[in-house]
Amino acid sequence: MTGWRLLLTRPAAECEALAATLAAAGVFSRSLPLLETEPLAESPEQYASLLELERCDAVIVVSKPAARLGLALLARHWPQPPAAPRWFSVGAATARILDDYLTPHGLAACCPDSGDDSEALLALPQLAAALAGPNPRVLIMRGEGGRELIADTLRGLGATVDYLELYRRVQPQYPAGTLVRVIEEARLNALLVSSAQGLDNLRQLAAEAWPELTELPLLVPSPRVADMARAAGARQVIDCRGASAAAVLEALRAHPAPAH
Repeated sequence: MTGWRLLLTRPAAECEALAATLAAAGVFSRSLPLLETEPLAESPEQYASLLELERCDAVIVVSKPAARLGLALLARHWPQPPAAPRWFSVGAATARILDDYLTPHGLAACCPDSGDDSEALLALPQLAAALAGPNPRVLIMRGEGGRELIADTLRGLGATVDYLELYRRVQPQYPAGTLVRVIEEARLNALLVSSAQGLDNLRQLAAEAWPELTELPLLVPSPRVADMARAAGARQVIDCRGASAAAVLEALRAHPAPAH
């Protein structure tokens, strides 16, 4: 494990937490956040979505920022969360944020046991059970834009799906050459991205250095992002099958660190 020297590209707070966990396991890392989230101002559309919450059969929360911002909004307008909808999240870390709020009210979030992606969520039997009644209704808490797979799949099954958009994703700006400089100065031997947008931002920042960086192992969170990375030219893609620190550590243990 100690041979790995990773570049972390998640939002700054997530990089800090992951770096601490990696360091405890003997893994060296440097952080260069390539994605940050910017909360959206509260709007009448958001308020209208919350008013419909009690009519929903399921609430799906797709990310940690969506969980934090959505719960803050909920706390401002509901004395306690309605008992009607079942709560779901794409990943375990998001579920833990939800449970900190839901558990005192006798509620809990459900998430896939393995795989932090939309496909794993859609395969949950608990989600199918929640939507088994007539005219099921779903609220998805997320950022602006993003994948439509969950909504499209559930609408195809006859559900009414609404979005509660809570933040936008922004790409931090760095001077040209920053990425390569950080990698070279810290003697990093692998890269880690946590999403498809993170991969896109990595390629944009790399610019003409991208062909050189495709030789480094690239850790990704899901088969979908792994396919995108290979299509972009990455030669050594490691699918962590999740975005959690535990998933990253398991992937590192399963693969030998580069020899140099």
